Amino acid sequence: MGTETSIAWTTHTHNPWIGCTKVSAGCDHCYAETLNHRWGNDNWGKGKPRRVTSDANWKQPLRWDKEAYRLGRKDKVFCASLADVMDDEAPAGQRERLWELIDNTPNLIWQLLTKRPQRYMRYLPKEFKHCNVWLGMSAENQENFEIRADHLIDASVDRGTVAFISYEPALGPLTLSTRPNWQLDWLESIQKECAERGTKFFMKQFGARTPEEGAKLIPAELLIRQFPGGVE
Repeated sequence: MGTETSIAWTTHTHNPWIGCTKVSAGCDHCYAETLNHRWGNDNWGKGKPRRVTSDANWKQPLRWDKEAYRLGRKDKVFCASLADVMDDEAPAGQRERLWELIDNTPNLIWQLLTKRPQRYMRYLPKEFKHCNVWLGMSAENQENFEIRADHLIDASVDRGTVAFISYEPALGPLTLSTRPNWQLDWLESIQKECAERGTKFFMKQFGARTPEEGAKLIPAELLIRQFPGGVE
């Protein structure tokens, strides 16, 4: 449940537990739920038990941290690809266990992603020892962006962390000021606004089932993959 990954914007994925409850249209056709059922488990939905992953899985980030230190780099960890760390039904005590793990891995950047950013202020510790957390939110359309964005920004400012937005799956236009009329225009518009505001822009994929296939469909001017700190 923790591994090297083909996800373009991270180095590893780590799942402290598995399971979630759908909250919006962006959760329809959830790949994680499909995998969970394919594995013969039933951890999706309100009241369903979340499955805590093995102790061996929890130890993997410690090994990644040592390797990152040896190589003199900061590796990124997407947490959690098969759950939501802001889930109200997260297993008792496991979120606190995760915060301790983050504090014990100073050479890793932990990328938290949620559709529940309003719970960041409730569940996050006041600070992390090494400031090695990025706070993210999913926003599949303008409506959910408007509902969630202020909560993300408030939490990131309060904790002094990087904030990022995952526009996936793109179910409608997502812009700060304009409203383009078809999907490629949505991307061009938000990339332009990011550039104007000094916000980093990472184009993952477009119109395909895998990042590799999708990258071939991206116009050259939009094939931009930036991280905070000037890394591209």
